[in-house]
Amino acid sequence: MHQTDVFLTYLISERRVSPHTVLSYKTDLEQYKDFCKAINSPVEISDDPVIIRSWIASLLENGLSARSVNRKMTSLHSYFRFEMREGRLSSDPMLMIKRPRTRSVVPEFIDEDQMRQLLSEVDFGEGFKGLRDRLILEMLYQTGMRLSELISLRDTDIRFEEMEIRVTGKRNKQRIVPFSFLLKKICIEYLAVRNREVGTTDTFLVRENGKSLYPKLVYRTVNYYLGQVTTIARKSPHIIRHSFATHMLNRGADLNAIRELLGHANLSATQIYTHNSFEKLKKVYKQAHPRA
Repeated sequence: MHQTDVFLTYLISERRVSPHTVLSYKTDLEQYKDFCKAINSPVEISDDPVIIRSWIASLLENGLSARSVNRKMTSLHSYFRFEMREGRLSSDPMLMIKRPRTRSVVPEFIDEDQMRQLLSEVDFGEGFKGLRDRLILEMLYQTGMRLSELISLRDTDIRFEEMEIRVTGKRNKQRIVPFSFLLKKICIEYLAVRNREVGTTDTFLVRENGKSLYPKLVYRTVNYYLGQVTTIARKSPHIIRHSFATHMLNRGADLNAIRELLGHANLSATQIYTHNSFEKLKKVYKQAHPRA
């Protein structure tokens, strides 16, 4: 087994990293290997800081964003740390590499009225697929969960009596997210149709053939339906997650509560949504300023 394969196996078995993240690490390492090969590096994955800097420079010259380059650097950093752990490397060369600066990006989100229109007025069609697609959109917006978390849901994760969902997030960390009576009703309707038309299965959300959903299918579904209510450029499941957090904050939710609902490890990851709560700021301004 190649050393990169050993590293990827370690990520899955010991670090319990999500399949999506493992695929990203694999892609980044393969791209760096290709670069090392192209410049005739004596080793497959070079730990020479000069070569690493050259690779980073080539990525930036080819138009890759600083944020994407930083993510690839994180992949290399994790790999070299693993090599140190295994005793094949004495130090991490990434500590000598300066990361490119990234601009602070304010997350995009869908307006509340647009989300209301999507979930109340858009026609999702009849039968199993229409009911499932509506449930996907409703569940993403009501819970703020990630795409990977949605796909991995099991029937046993939906606790109807308590009206809460057990969500398994990054590194298998679990959290409990409440849901509304409306979502409960849609879930029950979906399960009845799924079990009748597709068959019983432990995986909660499935395709017509009973197999699990995959990321591109959910992305296409979300993209299609969001396209009916908004012209925003990026119509993805993560935009709905941003919308969940922004709308909660605008309506007075505590930042720490939002952090727990989103499954963020620290508050700094959640604070990006404070930039989006402009409607709340306008409301406070109008109420408090004597000249407003």
